[in-house]
Amino acid sequence: MHSPVFVTGGSGFVGSAVVEELVARDYPVHALVNLRPLRAHGERVISFKGSLFDQTTLSAAMSGCQAVIHLVGIIMEKPSAGATFERLHYEAARNVVDAARSTGIHRFLHMSALGTRPGAVSTYHRTKYRAEQHLRASGLNWTIFRPSLIHGPGGEFMKMETAWARKKAPPFLFMPYFGRGVLGRGGAGLLQPVHVKDVARAFVDSLENPKTIGEIYPIAGPDRFTWPQLHHVVAQMIVGHQRWVMPLPVWYAKLLTHIAPARLLPFNRDQVIMSQEDNTTDLTKFLDHFGWSPRPFEASLLEYASQL
Repeated sequence: MHSPVFVTGGSGFVGSAVVEELVARDYPVHALVNLRPLRAHGERVISFKGSLFDQTTLSAAMSGCQAVIHLVGIIMEKPSAGATFERLHYEAARNVVDAARSTGIHRFLHMSALGTRPGAVSTYHRTKYRAEQHLRASGLNWTIFRPSLIHGPGGEFMKMETAWARKKAPPFLFMPYFGRGVLGRGGAGLLQPVHVKDVARAFVDSLENPKTIGEIYPIAGPDRFTWPQLHHVVAQMIVGHQRWVMPLPVWYAKLLTHIAPARLLPFNRDQVIMSQEDNTTDLTKFLDHFGWSPRPFEASLLEYASQL
């Protein structure tokens, strides 16, 4: 039996997969939760109710742990609830890093995002990068993962794709994406989706692989798609036939984010911006250090399509 691992975001989509992988390898888990305790794994997971901004709770939850896995992140801001990229990507990560240092924990695994870099156009990526920089300067034995679009049953992305494929969500008549040009037909960024279980496996493998200390790993699946290609694959798997795919012009989508109330839109400006960048990576370093390849998109989707 290993010493416990402290996990933030343990009840989320990625967090649930990471906790499951940890427990499967005999790691006890201390999980920080907002509301309900995690009950899926019995006594092997101890839940600590509290906030990422409550140093007392963080210290208590980290007590006796060998490592921290920080997974919390958002894709949609809700400023009225205090959920902004600045607060939850940077300030929260800073608090968790500082709590780990004060508690005496040396190993820290951090969830960032593919596309994170200095001078990024989106606030999403800029705040992710500031969190990375704080961790890198902390003196901890850190590892940073930058996953591409993460898919799997229960994830927001596949819920959205399923709703569009089944005509259960607007725009109903077609599956949309943001496209360049006056009519949106100028294309968009490429996608390289990665399965949530592969992300979880990489995190837990890293705990056992000292080669990963001080390294940043982009992680993605082996397949690259345009948005129309991805929509067609998903629709074929879920409803048995392809759906009509149409672009929304980027200029129009950006205009909506400026004039329409945020609560009425299913997207924000950062998502529009990021959709125009390739969300792809070279897996050479990951394959060399981890010794395995993330699973193909279509094969893994076929495994869980019936759950959607």
